[in-house]
Amino acid sequence: MRKVFLVLFLLGIVHIGGAQEKRKIAWADIDRLSWQNFEAAPDYNIDFSANTNSGISYSWNYSTSTGKPELTHEVKSNFYPDLSWVKDVNNPEYLLAHEQLHFDITELHARKLRKRLAEYEPGRRIRQDLKRLYNITETERVAMQNRFDKETSHSENKEAELRWRKFVASKLADYEDYAL
Repeated sequence: MRKVFLVLFLLGIVHIGGAQEKRKIAWADIDRLSWQNFEAAPDYNIDFSANTNSGISYSWNYSTSTGKPELTHEVKSNFYPDLSWVKDVNNPEYLLAHEQLHFDITELHARKLRKRLAEYEPGRRIRQDLKRLYNITETERVAMQNRFDKETSHSENKEAELRWRKFVASKLADYEDYAL
């Protein structure tokens, strides 16, 4: 008998009152973000000039129909236009590069999750194991996003910003084998 399990997590999205699919742009489907992608109304109660809402989604399928365990998976990094916003800014190109880097950090962690799933050997606790791998990756992603904003003072520290651009580009290259 074929056993199929499907799990889908969308991060950064909480919809009270039921699940609702949010519009999203996959990292693999867009060359670079533009300010036109930031469609939400700005939050003027927040000191930041822009907000990128992004996250990782993944699904997996486990089957023994061929007589041996077979795990397939799909991982995407997504940008959510309806939850991302920008206010008037003095240096829009520089700030957009900062927001792009937030999305790139999400893609880096999607690649890390793809690698972890590719290396995973299915066992008896597949559901729990995959949830653990996802949770590890998500914890790392959130920590890196927070560290990025802290070290760059939300894009104000230009030297730190340039170091982060090089660092993330290097890490994306390290995980190139796990790009879509």
